[in-house]
Amino acid sequence: MALIIRSSAIHAAGCYTTSRIRKGTQVVEYTGPRIPKEEADVKYANSPTTYLFGVGDGSTVIDGHGTAMFINHSCDPNCETEEIDGRVWIMAIRNIAAGEELTYDYYLYDGDDDEAACNCGAVQCRRTMYAPEEIRKRARAAKKKQRKSGQRTGGQR
Repeated sequence: MALIIRSSAIHAAGCYTTSRIRKGTQVVEYTGPRIPKEEADVKYANSPTTYLFGVGDGSTVIDGHGTAMFINHSCDPNCETEEIDGRVWIMAIRNIAAGEELTYDYYLYDGDDDEAACNCGAVQCRRTMYAPEEIRKRARAAKKKQRKSGQRTGGQR
């Protein structure tokens, strides 16, 4: 199986297959140096784009360097990630046609207050790359902040 990087409607560049991929296939490994999450937070503090992938308990990340870093997010993906013996693999979750862009759901769980907008175009798009659990967590935090703000200003004239 051959993978190529080319222009993508989802985000600048994407990873495409030039041959058919069967469901269940290990497509490509997510590779790069492994660094502590705290180091990555400092290293990429002012960078709008990162290719970090959390492994294990999330205290270590892979600083993506390789083909897999070009696989874009989709809310209706054709792949998923799987950690096998400490290595991160992109796995096909359905048969993928030759020429198709590879995607997986990023399920982001960490980040600044940005919305991590999704441009996947899926019918059931969440409009964000954050995981549903993270979306709920952020909504609860925003509601709590709004209530506190209203309490502070509500009694003043």
